Amino acid sequence: MPVINNSLPKRDRETAGAVLQATLADLLDLSLVAKQAHWNLYGPRFRSVHVQLDEAATIARNHADTVAERAAALGSSPDGRAATIAGTSGVPAFPPGWTKDSDAVEALAHALSAVTGRLRKRLVEIGPVDVVTEDLLIGLTADLEKQSWMFQAENRA
Repeated sequence: MPVINNSLPKRDRETAGAVLQATLADLLDLSLVAKQAHWNLYGPRFRSVHVQLDEAATIARNHADTVAERAAALGSSPDGRAATIAGTSGVPAFPPGWTKDSDAVEALAHALSAVTGRLRKRLVEIGPVDVVTEDLLIGLTADLEKQSWMFQAENRA
């Protein structure tokens, strides 16, 4: 017997749990990448990009918490351990060391694009299974696509 019961059929709970877990890994990794860039940033746009990276990290962390709590509400134990994130995230790797402001912006735009692309595929999968989780992921995708737009616009001349 599961620790948490929910009215969704077992198969639908399992599908939703898998979708939410994959999303959780991406969001936690995205927040770490944004913070890595935030801490190692340099360049003429340091201040504005530094603040923008912090905002992106906060948005990713806040959504990660919402996603994890939705998974728990469905009876699926969320796994935010470092090894799980490292092994399952679809966020592109971020280089170590100091990062020029334009390179950090480009890396975040690329990371956000990767995450939103994966989210759109998950929306197709979750739609027929659980409209509540679908709604959560729609809002999350909209927020991340807005961040993606802002990072992309930052580097366009």
